[in-house]
Amino acid sequence: MKYPNNIKKSYKKEINYKNRGMDLENLINEACKYYLEHDEAVIYKKPTPIGVVDVDYKNGAVIHKAYFKEPSTLDYNGIYKGKYVEFDAKECASKTSFPLSNIHLHQIKHIENIIRHGGIAFLIISINGGYYLFKGSDLLQFIQNNDRKSIPYSLIQEIGYPLTYNYNIGIDYLKGIEEAYKGVGYFEDTKD
Repeated sequence: MKYPNNIKKSYKKEINYKNRGMDLENLINEACKYYLEHDEAVIYKKPTPIGVVDVDYKNGAVIHKAYFKEPSTLDYNGIYKGKYVEFDAKECASKTSFPLSNIHLHQIKHIENIIRHGGIAFLIISINGGYYLFKGSDLLQFIQNNDRKSIPYSLIQEIGYPLTYNYNIGIDYLKGIEEAYKGVGYFEDTKD
């Protein structure tokens, strides 16, 4: 682009992967807040457990050195209709598949544990401009039955549950939970 006095400016888009997923997390955080305010569910983003080594209190308590105390499990947990819920938010830049390298082994084991104890575990995957709830049981089954290092986008579309963005809510993942787990005894209506 040329500006007055023949000054030429070029813009280079820098890619920063540090906060990749923050847009998705912000939309989920909006939903968590909405659900809590409307007494629909109690689900929070879990803090990452860190140990602080060095803090500068002169400049407003700035942390200079810290370490992860333990591997974090999944991003969100809470309760919905009496069921324990835990899930992770994952954004994917690939247009054709979701890399399994985005999920750590300790997270997979954690998903197994939650399901074994009767809880609900899943991923919310952002891919190709859409959002999908991908059940933990489907993830485990895929890993067990495939040598692939990624889940094809076509499979996410086929067995995942599309999530919609709602201006008032954010990503309405409770509708996805209802759809994904209906008919399996999780949310049976009880009459007193």
